[in-house]
Amino acid sequence: MTATSKITKRKFDVVIVGAGGAGMSASLQLANAGLNVAVLSKVFPTRSHTVAAQGGIGAALGNMAEDNWHYHFYDTIKGSDWLGDQDAIEFMCREAPKVVYELEHFGMPFDRNPDGTIYQRPFGGHSSNYGEKPVGRACAAADRTGHAMLHTLYQQNVKARTNFFVEWMALDLIRDADGDVVGVTALEMETGEVYILQAKTVMIASGGAGRIFAASTNAYINTGDGLGMAARAGIPLQDMEFWQFHPTGVAGAGVLLTEGCRGEGAILRNSNGERFMERYAPTMKDLAPRDFVSRCMDQEIKEGRGCGPNKNYINLDMTHLGAETIALRLPSVFEIGHNFANVDITKEPIPVIPTNHYQMGGIPSNISGQVVVPSSSGAQVVVNGLYAVGECACVSVHGANRLGTNSLLDIVVFGRAAGLHIIDFNNKNTEHKPIPANAADISIERLDRLNTATTGEYAQVVAGDMRDIMQQHASVFRTQASMDEGVVKIAQLRQRVTDIKLTDKSQIFNTERIEALEVENMIEVAQSTMVSAAARHECRGAHSVMDYDRPADDATCPLGRDDVNWLKHTLWDKATNSLSYKPVNLKPLTVASVPPKIRTF
Repeated sequence: MTATSKITKRKFDVVIVGAGGAGMSASLQLANAGLNVAVLSKVFPTRSHTVAAQGGIGAALGNMAEDNWHYHFYDTIKGSDWLGDQDAIEFMCREAPKVVYELEHFGMPFDRNPDGTIYQRPFGGHSSNYGEKPVGRACAAADRTGHAMLHTLYQQNVKARTNFFVEWMALDLIRDADGDVVGVTALEMETGEVYILQAKTVMIASGGAGRIFAASTNAYINTGDGLGMAARAGIPLQDMEFWQFHPTGVAGAGVLLTEGCRGEGAILRNSNGERFMERYAPTMKDLAPRDFVSRCMDQEIKEGRGCGPNKNYINLDMTHLGAETIALRLPSVFEIGHNFANVDITKEPIPVIPTNHYQMGGIPSNISGQVVVPSSSGAQVVVNGLYAVGECACVSVHGANRLGTNSLLDIVVFGRAAGLHIIDFNNKNTEHKPIPANAADISIERLDRLNTATTGEYAQVVAGDMRDIMQQHASVFRTQASMDEGVVKIAQLRQRVTDIKLTDKSQIFNTERIEALEVENMIEVAQSTMVSAAARHECRGAHSVMDYDRPADDATCPLGRDDVNWLKHTLWDKATNSLSYKPVNLKPLTVASVPPKIRTF
């Protein structure tokens, strides 16, 4: 008798792993279509990390200035440092107004202009007339846009009678002999019981994995669970070398201060009180893209113009905005200043430093959310029954660097698109494929190893060392020697992950067991990141390697970017710890391609 035969099984049309904006955008389409959908979440849905998004959702509505989706399309490609796939970018930017108006009709409380239209603030890297000047494109609900969005989607899902499995952790994907995904194994935290959840379709919408870094704006739940599940199931992870560092994390705390601060007019100043971004980005100034601003801040600190007694941070100055504007547009930022920096932002600047924020890479997927993998011939083939959307996925619309506001847009556009595609798939596939006899064996073996281990390390000790390695070897600025060293250290740390033991062997709400399972997911993300980064011998977007700065006499090599050899996506395979590559799609759906050129702001 196999372990699987002893486990409780439940059957659904669709199982969604994650109840953030992407998962609930999809589940809303599915539930409204009458499908039996189960949404699994480690936390209550409105505590998902989408709730932390502050500044806005990007869409070319043109409510504040002249704008159209072509400008948004261009800005996103340029922001991605030409690693974004232009067909997916066009789809996202064209769909943007539609999904924003749909959210408005659902009841999302956007801020308003005097004429009643949706308020839109400027954001980094967003421009009108193809980079000529900044433009207001971020549709905002004060500085709590993600909070407003998540609650709106949850309310609509409750209305549609979506099934939420709260405080459940997905463990592993179940694939049959054909390689199709036919369900997941999951752990109910309240009881410690393992279930098999059979489904015609599984969607991974588990969010990012920023907790692999020591300093991160991410919630503690962001441990890359979906990426770990995919890697263990033989799905490669794409473009994992690209991690965005947000310019304005509160120094010493890592708490995010939205780019909306600079959109409303906040200024970055060095120890001389200088608005230094004017030197680096004469047109966009403080509203240049995040990778660019983060590097400029880091350079100011390295050259001795940092602020504070140790000259190790930059000041973000909002005092000139006035208390009334701050109370209206940035109320959460005012509270963060008090709570995390002991600063009244209406009267004094707040110390900030670049902090890990977002992963551009993830599970490779297409415009419909279907997971795609390379065949033996190199062609991309669909993994039947498996979808991935949101930050855990790589469509790729963000390429080497994501523009602010495009994260909320990504999760709603592709969550919705995947939901609609699954409805069509479900209509054509009326029967469930059978569950393999050994479906839960891998999950049971993982749990048994933890439950029976009598020697080993505490999970958080291993996790802490992992975060220190990633912070040291894969941060804002990288060197080839440091990345190569990081590859060795992470490989050694992987051995320690297999030796984790539990001091608490109980079943009910055993958080130590959950943390150990999370570390098993985080190691896949960390190793894929280090190996992919060390292999990419160029500078592109958030992957800034000091060894590959532009040669003084080579104008064809913009800031160390090598389009001849490295205009391609990375694919990391867990089984062999090796890399393969696939081309970037430079062909949009309906408009002319935007060829690579030097990024200036």
